[in-house]
Amino acid sequence: MSSLQCLKKVYLEVHRRDLIKYSAATQAAFNIGHLVGEIAIEIYGQGRGEYIPYKGGSLAPAIKQTRALMDSLFPEPIFEATLQHENVLVREDVLLPADGSWDIVEVKASTKLKPVHAQDCAVQAWVHEGAGYSFGKISLAHINNQFVYGGGGDFSGLLLEKDLTAKVAELMPSVPDWVDRAKEAVEGPEPDIPVGQHCFSPYECPFFNYCWPVESKYPIHGLMGSKKKLGGLVAEGYTDIRDVPAGKLDSDTHLRILRVTRSGEPEILPSAENFMRELPFPRYYMDFETIGPPIPVWEGTRPYETLPFQWSCHVEHENGQLEHFEFLDLSGEPPMRGCAEKMILVLGDRGPVLIYTSYEKVVIKGLINRFPDLAEPLQALVERLVDIAPPVKQAYYHPDMMGSWSLKAVLPTIAPDLDYTALEGVHEGTEASIAYLEAINPETESDRVEELRHQLLKYCEYDTLAMVRLVEFFSAH
Repeated sequence: MSSLQCLKKVYLEVHRRDLIKYSAATQAAFNIGHLVGEIAIEIYGQGRGEYIPYKGGSLAPAIKQTRALMDSLFPEPIFEATLQHENVLVREDVLLPADGSWDIVEVKASTKLKPVHAQDCAVQAWVHEGAGYSFGKISLAHINNQFVYGGGGDFSGLLLEKDLTAKVAELMPSVPDWVDRAKEAVEGPEPDIPVGQHCFSPYECPFFNYCWPVESKYPIHGLMGSKKKLGGLVAEGYTDIRDVPAGKLDSDTHLRILRVTRSGEPEILPSAENFMRELPFPRYYMDFETIGPPIPVWEGTRPYETLPFQWSCHVEHENGQLEHFEFLDLSGEPPMRGCAEKMILVLGDRGPVLIYTSYEKVVIKGLINRFPDLAEPLQALVERLVDIAPPVKQAYYHPDMMGSWSLKAVLPTIAPDLDYTALEGVHEGTEASIAYLEAINPETESDRVEELRHQLLKYCEYDTLAMVRLVEFFSAH
């Protein structure tokens, strides 16, 4: 299977699975893990081995099949081997036969080893031994973000393997205690643990909306910032931002949010008006859409490299005329050079290029590194970039922004008619990436491709039109 086939296959599962309770970002995270697992099968299997499927419902058939394969006279590599011990069930990514024993490889989509990974491996090793099987070594394989795809479906070097056998041996005696505590949490009463930073580390807890108070108009988490600090306020019984005494807050940002939220009215300082009015013409409002797949799609690209496939640009002239330009390549070929060349042509050589946060600057610098022959005109664009997010944050806050100055948090408070939720299909960046990968799939019907094209163009156009409205609003206040 080629990288593009594998990438399309896994990302398209987002549209085939009933995961509506999760955000697009969470759905994509789930599927990235499956994607890397597919490549691991290619790397470690080399055309050999058995994959243990999970068909929904009971995992008993998977356990039975795993045991049959592990007990066979001529063992082969096993992928997603399913074992159970003391009601703890694991799915081992890769099992490799090794001199009458097994080597275990846990595969992660991250680009580095994390402490939680060693704990994960320790639980797997404990279940593996408890189920009656020995292992020689246990390793963690993660993405090598310096790997450059050479094409032809060859992903040798994509995964870096770290031997964790010694570390796992240290941790395994602790596993029974971890298991007992987990069983107590499942079988006993609701744990009496106050909320705090631990709710988000190493991953956000799915019970966030249950444990953190969200029923008030302005819940505490709308202060944003330190989850430890906010958890302390919740533990003291505060549920609404407006009820928190100012003396409990020591951050200027928190005090500002408190003051404005209590007032019920937006705060608009004159500095933003001065900044926006002084922007010269023509004004170019620029926004990119990108992908950063863990498995490189095109030759010469790296895992998680930020690659633009689309942009939108509104051009505002001094006479009030507003033009719109756009780029979107759904051919399936690498879109980056066409993206850069058309952008250089449209943006010309004068006038500020307005962006919201520094992301566009990062994207253009990536294009400079990729295309040295375009470095001069691209660098000239970098020098014209003007980030309007800092003056907005300095001068404006509305209670409904809930501690965020993101474009999607600010926009509804100044231009409610530009409603992202009313868009068809694509409402945010992760959904745009998913839609793009579906659109370039040769198996996607032409009518569906055109539908996705329309959704992508409309969404990206909204982002730059939102900036136009932002500048218009602040110029008049």
